Amino acid sequence: MSTNPTSTDYDNRRVDVTGTVTRADGTPAPNIPVTIQEVVRFTTWNPWGDPIDPTYYEPRDLGKPVSDANGKFTIADVDIDHVTGSSLLNVQHEVQITALYDEDGDLNTPQDGYYADTTVAADPKSSSVTYKVNKKKVKAGDILTVQGKVTFPKGVEPQGTEVFLQTYWEQEYDVKTTAEDDGFFVMSVRVSGYDDTFELRTAPTDLYVAGAHQPLPITNTSLLRR
Repeated sequence: MSTNPTSTDYDNRRVDVTGTVTRADGTPAPNIPVTIQEVVRFTTWNPWGDPIDPTYYEPRDLGKPVSDANGKFTIADVDIDHVTGSSLLNVQHEVQITALYDEDGDLNTPQDGYYADTTVAADPKSSSVTYKVNKKKVKAGDILTVQGKVTFPKGVEPQGTEVFLQTYWEQEYDVKTTAEDDGFFVMSVRVSGYDDTFELRTAPTDLYVAGAHQPLPITNTSLLRR
């Protein structure tokens, strides 16, 4: 299976997916229904080093073409994009296209299932985030306020961009907000005695706009007294 083109970008998001089904002896297999999916992948938040899947998968069905007399199948004009309302925090900008044929339709009998996949690069535009904090030294009980702005390339709207504030290494974020139409945001969090990692992350709503990441120059003096 392959796609044409093999990469996409902000202005060009469509590809044609083609493939061939063959028998074990290499001859074409006609009249085979093939389930095609797009899988948007995310990097799993895992600061602990546990043996868990480092990738989270969000699939959607693209169709079920039937192979022709030469074993070939095609889906034209596939939109390589993120179409659900889920957050794009930690999204990977390489989308997977999968093809699956299962003889009896039961995925629990894998001995009669056949699988292929390929990837399509989704080259994003860059974005940035600037910020101001109300204090650079904090202690347990203080209210830390961060205000800032997300900036996108000309012609791209920042509206709806999620902004996440992390304060502790085990948690990816402790509070989140959504940028206004002009890209501005403000968020506050009550500092705990164990907070030790202060970072901002953004997640645009468009797969083709990359998020931004900024460590914050915050020192928790409560940690120094422990």
